[in-house]
Amino acid sequence: MRPFAYERPADVRSAVATLGAGTDAMYLGGGTNLVDLMRLGVAEPGTLVDVTRVTPAAIEETPDGGLLIGAGVRNGDLAAHPLVRRRYPVLAQAVLSGASGQIRNMATVGGNLLQRTRCSYFQDVTKPCNKRSPGSGCPARTGDHRNLAIFGHSESCVATHPSDMAVALAALGAVVHVEGPGGARTVPMPGLHRLPGEDPSRDTVLEPGDLITAVEVPALPLAARSRYRKARDRASFSFAVVSVAAVLELDGERRVRDCRIAFGAVAHVPWRAGSAEAALRGAPATVEEFARAADAEVRGARPLPLNAFKVPLAHNLLVRVLADLAETS
Repeated sequence: MRPFAYERPADVRSAVATLGAGTDAMYLGGGTNLVDLMRLGVAEPGTLVDVTRVTPAAIEETPDGGLLIGAGVRNGDLAAHPLVRRRYPVLAQAVLSGASGQIRNMATVGGNLLQRTRCSYFQDVTKPCNKRSPGSGCPARTGDHRNLAIFGHSESCVATHPSDMAVALAALGAVVHVEGPGGARTVPMPGLHRLPGEDPSRDTVLEPGDLITAVEVPALPLAARSRYRKARDRASFSFAVVSVAAVLELDGERRVRDCRIAFGAVAHVPWRAGSAEAALRGAPATVEEFARAADAEVRGARPLPLNAFKVPLAHNLLVRVLADLAETS
């Protein structure tokens, strides 16, 4: 591992000033992803700026009934919070399905959103990778792409975003609070993460020096009936092959009044399933209609030879989650 300096700023503005000065510094939260990348030689910051004591670490109720989740909140604390479990079970379930208990107790909300892909070519510095070394190529397209993208990928990159929590937040329409050199602003989800296009080196729309300070989840009464389901190769802290976050609201005639759906592990971003949502609204809450909505979404998939199985998997997983939610309505 390359030697690095360590700084512990007194406040958010000091942290932002350090990175905004154009140094090769990086923010350090729980370190559960960044330290691994440093060990692999993928990330080589000259300075680590520890923000664990300056980013908020509390979960507060907003005036309209939503939640403001500090970026410094540990994932384990987020999943255990009674308001999260009661009002947004999809979020608690997503967090609990990610990593081991030990890692959840270290990882922070802000850091979780900024995880980098687990694509094996990105993590191996002996291999070319446009995300790690722009212009070097994407060997995954003709190599090992079993767990990679079926939506939104490009000739430059077929990587997927690894966060479970981000998928639930995308379904819930969360808003990310950011402090940067130009001041404070908010970024919607979906919208924080970006598709690879011709520049896969950028995972998000954040600019140099930008620091996530909080995530705001809107008041969403229908989210009390929500679910996260994750298909993975093994049951213990494995990254998703495909995952689904779904929120479903039925009217008195058991038609879909509203729904929110997002897929994980299928794209460079948490994939909001807009086509499926549009097909479901106003439709009877039946397995046949759920399958029709899933068909509408996966019709846009562009699988590669080794991950074509993800298309029926995503379809069937969505139908199952919606059926389970309808049964409990």
